[in-house]
Amino acid sequence: MTGSGMDTAGGERLRRWRMVLGGEADGTGRALSGRDAAMDGALAALYGGGGGGDGKGTAERSAGLGGSAPRVARWLGDIRTYFPGPVVQVMQRDAIERLGLSTLLLEPEMLEAVEPDVHLVGTLLSLNKAMPDTTRETARAVVRTVVDQLEKRLATRTRATLAGALDRSARTGRPRHRDIDWDRTVRANLKNYLPEYRTVVPERLVGYGRAARSVRKEVVLCVDQSGSMAASVVHASVFGAVLASMRSIATRLVVFDTAVADLTDQLDDPVDVLFGTQLGGGTDINRALAYCQSRITRPADTVVVLISDLYEGGIRDEMLKRVAAMKAAGVEFVALLALSDEGAPAYDREHAAALAALGAPAFACTPDLFPEVMAAALEKRPLPVP
Repeated sequence: MTGSGMDTAGGERLRRWRMVLGGEADGTGRALSGRDAAMDGALAALYGGGGGGDGKGTAERSAGLGGSAPRVARWLGDIRTYFPGPVVQVMQRDAIERLGLSTLLLEPEMLEAVEPDVHLVGTLLSLNKAMPDTTRETARAVVRTVVDQLEKRLATRTRATLAGALDRSARTGRPRHRDIDWDRTVRANLKNYLPEYRTVVPERLVGYGRAARSVRKEVVLCVDQSGSMAASVVHASVFGAVLASMRSIATRLVVFDTAVADLTDQLDDPVDVLFGTQLGGGTDINRALAYCQSRITRPADTVVVLISDLYEGGIRDEMLKRVAAMKAAGVEFVALLALSDEGAPAYDREHAAALAALGAPAFACTPDLFPEVMAAALEKRPLPVP
């Protein structure tokens, strides 16, 4: 490498260290200007030491966002200018958590400046009861944006996967010609292969049942709406709407904390569902499962999906007895510790082990895996546990 090339590489390293360390140029000999200075200012406003440091070191950032909505709105615009979308979403979450900016989200000009994502929706829902009327419509628009993005990403694949599972679960041995499952029919008759004719003589036909116009399966989504489950509530509402749009599946959505709310009649609009929830509070899984159990009319054709971190504030033994009773009656029971992209949260391991002993393993599920999990449950085959 030439001398000028080495100087360029060394300068870039100093620039990056200066961006990481913040504060003055002490220790790097590098001053920032232009776009770099603006990016450093945006980072300093969020990750500055403020009054929380120990006063040591020269690289401590010292700016802040304060409590001014206009200033925060400008900062939100700046970070969207200087950083990519995923980084913006992380910085927004950090700003809400580190600087206590939740109350500022009750102001319309703030909501118009933010980058919508699932975590922001969770924060808005937790503020729902305190939200003034002037902010509510703006908040609904933000939530609508996120819901539409999730539906676009998940709906088509979910419907296709579950439609295939329903068809397979309704196979018949006397299908009409157009309902023959040729792949399975050939596999079932390979012993009847005639080499001289290079063909298979099908003694037994395998086909799909024709019950598309009637309800074949019932699905109950039982969702914990405690504060830690915010992202799961958002995804569950979207999947609930998708399932409800399928004529062959009767879908019920139940959310709970220490009380139980049946939001089934709002499933045509996930945004209405989300604003019908109340994030926070305690947890009574037993009461929620008791309600779900009381609504089951066809156990052998029903899938119950419990989405919860399993921290039970109700009667633990009764909860487990209800799960055992539902399974004994033929219900497919699925326990998801989370329905989000973040993986498994903190959860009650003792309750998870007890459910696994009943044949209902509890695991975290990403939104992309959920259609496969539901398809396996509808077909009564082993779940694709990660």
